[in-house]
Amino acid sequence: MTQQQDAALVAAGGVRLEVADGVAVVTLDRPPVNALNRAMRAAIVATFDALSERPDVRCVVLSAAGRVFCAGSDLKDRPDAHTEGDFLAHNRITRETTNAIRECAKPVIAAVNGAALGAGLGLVAACDILYACEEASFAMPEIDVGLAGGAAMLKTLLGRSTLRRMMMTGDRLSAQDMLRRNVLEDVVLAAELMPVALAMARKIAAKAPLAVAYAKRSANMVDVMPQRDAYRFEQEFTMALSRTEDAREARQAFLEKRPPQFQGR
Repeated sequence: MTQQQDAALVAAGGVRLEVADGVAVVTLDRPPVNALNRAMRAAIVATFDALSERPDVRCVVLSAAGRVFCAGSDLKDRPDAHTEGDFLAHNRITRETTNAIRECAKPVIAAVNGAALGAGLGLVAACDILYACEEASFAMPEIDVGLAGGAAMLKTLLGRSTLRRMMMTGDRLSAQDMLRRNVLEDVVLAAELMPVALAMARKIAAKAPLAVAYAKRSANMVDVMPQRDAYRFEQEFTMALSRTEDAREARQAFLEKRPPQFQGR
């Protein structure tokens, strides 16, 4: 797919992308509530796959237009159980929507500006660092429409009891509720949300790009590995990074008391 085709796909899917100073801002923009249909999911996948390979991007902020971050899946775009393969195709793009964020080579910071419900909470859970405004809320309301799901997305965020409560009741938790449960990095005023998220993104973007990429990959992998194997996995990354030009530059800059100039090599 060409860059022009990618851009057209993203625009048609209700996703906006801006890049400046090493930071990409991905904005969900499908009024009225940024509900996810197949076109929007495809646009999210295309956007984050492209960002993984863009040398001018070192960190990503994911936010949304309007007063709702994402109301979840668009119920008008459900798969047709009578069409062979339609449910499988729908489930595949649903999985890959969050996988594209989680597996993005660049760290992704969530700036949750409103309700994040169902699949919208799944998008948040796929991000690396989470901020929210005071008006944000979080829920898994699938149970209210006779469905169930979400455990695979939320198990790294929530404790056993809270995860089951959210899945079985559809209860909505406030940003402060999530902060008390150590799910969010911080809760801020709405006007401060993007400045705070962008400040963190710029801080990360100033670090050695290879080290940041390895740090994210390591954090993802140790979630699913036994402690002994995870520790060895990280040590091998440290050994590989120690031989990079950026590592040598970081050491030299420290000795010379100057800001490092990283090249991503």
